[in-house]
Amino acid sequence: MKFEVWAPQADRVALHCEGATRAMEPDPQRTGWWTAEADAADGARYGFALDDGPVLPDPRSRRLPDGPEGLSAVVDQDRYAWRAGWPGRGLPGAVLYELHVGTYTPEGTLDAAAERLGHLKELGITHVELMPLCSFPGQHGWGYDGVAPWAVHEPYGGPEALKRFVDRAHELGLGVVLDVVHNHLGPSGNQLPAFGPYFTDTHQTPWGAAVNLDAPGSDEVRAYFRDSALAWLRDYRLDGLRLDAVHALHDDRARHFLEELSESVDALGEEVGRPLFLIAESDLNDPRMITPRTEHGLGLHAQWNDDFHHALHTALTGESQGYYADFARAPLAALAKTLTGGYFHDGTYSSFRGRAHGRPLDRARLSGHRLLGYSQTHDQVGNRAQGDRLAATLSPGLLACAATLTLTSPLTPMLFMGEEWAAGTPWQYFTDHTDPELAEAVRRGRRREFASHGWAEEDVPDPQDPATRDRSCLDWSEPERDPHARLLAWYRRLIALRHERPDLTVPDLADTKVAYDEPAHWLAFRRGDIRVAVNLGKEPAAIPLGTGHLEILAAWDESVQPPGPDGLLQVPGESCVVLSQP
Repeated sequence: MKFEVWAPQADRVALHCEGATRAMEPDPQRTGWWTAEADAADGARYGFALDDGPVLPDPRSRRLPDGPEGLSAVVDQDRYAWRAGWPGRGLPGAVLYELHVGTYTPEGTLDAAAERLGHLKELGITHVELMPLCSFPGQHGWGYDGVAPWAVHEPYGGPEALKRFVDRAHELGLGVVLDVVHNHLGPSGNQLPAFGPYFTDTHQTPWGAAVNLDAPGSDEVRAYFRDSALAWLRDYRLDGLRLDAVHALHDDRARHFLEELSESVDALGEEVGRPLFLIAESDLNDPRMITPRTEHGLGLHAQWNDDFHHALHTALTGESQGYYADFARAPLAALAKTLTGGYFHDGTYSSFRGRAHGRPLDRARLSGHRLLGYSQTHDQVGNRAQGDRLAATLSPGLLACAATLTLTSPLTPMLFMGEEWAAGTPWQYFTDHTDPELAEAVRRGRRREFASHGWAEEDVPDPQDPATRDRSCLDWSEPERDPHARLLAWYRRLIALRHERPDLTVPDLADTKVAYDEPAHWLAFRRGDIRVAVNLGKEPAAIPLGTGHLEILAAWDESVQPPGPDGLLQVPGESCVVLSQP
């Protein structure tokens, strides 16, 4: 087989494969590339030595059996026999479920997670969004410290386990989305700088030097990350990618990397004959991110919408620290704005940033399905000092209200694993750094960060303690007992309604009409013939829904009756109702 590597700064490159060494030759057609031929079957170990230096793994390793500091292994992508014929499934009408393989089950493997996919099918989920799977040092972690953007983390099961997972998901009618990180690599085990100018000091990120997307040598770096994205979609038959923190992808070139990537993904979708999509995590509130390229946008297909989360979170909890401050002033007004306009900050002043932020989204051109709405995510739970979920402090009724607002909104809903049954387990920040100095630095840094917010050091979980990860694993006995079972039934009912009622999947933001009473803590909205009423207050509320016959489709409190002739719906405290006009 042919081995190749980009190493533009090396004078000599040697291939080490299965105990044999041979010199590699410069590729006359591609500057900086080296090639060699060698006999190698699936699983053969190999690496590259630059200028007689140590043998390093391939930057494009598809498998790292011994972790990112060990040798690469050859992967024969044609070896796996796919079972499921899969036409693909796009984002319109979708309900996503964010899942971390390492804590979805106690085993923490892709095969164990695949055995639990039936639960998601019964729930009504359409797409599973996997948190990052790229290889990183150690066994357990969130995945955002990956250092090998082409390889599947071996403790999760490696490449074939991912194929088995995707195959099983497709058999059940579930699409699969993968979270990928292009904005930085982890601090430990990163071998890329030895091979070429993968990073640049021209820009800085919270994680150090930026990925080189616009400095000398950036053509090949862009190709490296673009091709890794395409490889995930093509070789593992994924349906989409979630792009982590794209605001940290610094690129001053005339054609932004994200535009180039979206064009390549659309072309691959045409080639394979199924819809493929990209979801951005972006805090820029810039609608150009999700505007088609034909309209001078970057052409990404959707983005996470933190504004919806922040408005909903403050309405539910009353929290007002940090970036919640702007939303907490009038949380229901903020929530109403996101339900009808997408962004809350659309050129308004952000006290957290100390400046104006965002720009308006044109509702006539961009539909609501391009914005993902959620009440919880790995970030919003795991970046709290103790990783506490909403279920740790809110009543079942308020959790039902959060589900209702998320699952009946004009945005594409996304759940975070376990929220559907009000999981009693936290989801904490955990690491397994093999470098002792790095491990201690992370431990100290985490405690120092939260100490500045008033937390006692002993109350902040140690990220390196294996017990922190173990506490974060879902308890699969919970869904079988109340109050978890009742909330799970409520989620199933709401998702079923979303699939059954066309008005709930109409993505027109302008079609959503909202009314609210800030002091009384209630909010109601209309989407076509559907009416949704939510009372976040402790006291009963009379919510005006207008005259005309309405029938109840779902009510958290089964004693609720349809509105009388006065058009007032009597909603108990911390409760919610979904109704329809026949």
